[in-house]
Amino acid sequence: MSFSASVLTLYPEMFPGALGVSLAGRALEAGTWSLEAIQIRDFASDRHRTVDDTPAGGGAGMVMRADVLAKGIDHISPAGDPRPRLLMSPRGKPLTQVRVRELAAGPGVVIVCGRFEGVDQRVIEARGLEEVSIGDFILSGGEPAALVLLDAVVRLLPGVMGNVVSGDQESFENGLLEHPHYTRPQEFEGRQIPEVLTSGNHQKIAAWRRAESERLTKERRPDLLEPDPSR
Repeated sequence: MSFSASVLTLYPEMFPGALGVSLAGRALEAGTWSLEAIQIRDFASDRHRTVDDTPAGGGAGMVMRADVLAKGIDHISPAGDPRPRLLMSPRGKPLTQVRVRELAAGPGVVIVCGRFEGVDQRVIEARGLEEVSIGDFILSGGEPAALVLLDAVVRLLPGVMGNVVSGDQESFENGLLEHPHYTRPQEFEGRQIPEVLTSGNHQKIAAWRRAESERLTKERRPDLLEPDPSR
């Protein structure tokens, strides 16, 4: 069974977007995964296809309505659907490579793309939406975040990457940032490829790469070296 992604959005024309080219696009054509983008307005009950309303308690902006979103979620993810239901949200739990691998190992995902000031909390609770963030910044909507999440997941599906080992050596896979890479020419503007990489000594190469990963992680992401309090 292929990986199945269903996206609930106000802008279905944004999909597949970048997911329609390169590795993800070829896998989509091959049927390794499937994607459907559903218009939220199709589940509105009034002639204006209203999906939002003013926030309870006052304040700026608009809030996406619980009743409209619930109808959409129930349509694309009926009872018994084993796929996790995700809401792309800046207040969500940060997306990690561990979570990406978990999603890639599953049957697929249902993604709700928020807009405006946010989504009515009641539908988040009633439909068991898992809030996911791709970083500490604000986007105009959940669609770009959904594309990022799907790209991260799809590339890990069996057969998508030509060299399956390459995915095991990337940043975050072993708790460290990835080591530097080099290729021909041997010299570029006076800069040489590190001698160890052309030595043919695979043990020394592995040790150098590990040391470089640790150095870069300590310099740029020391938080990754801190003990996990959840363990």
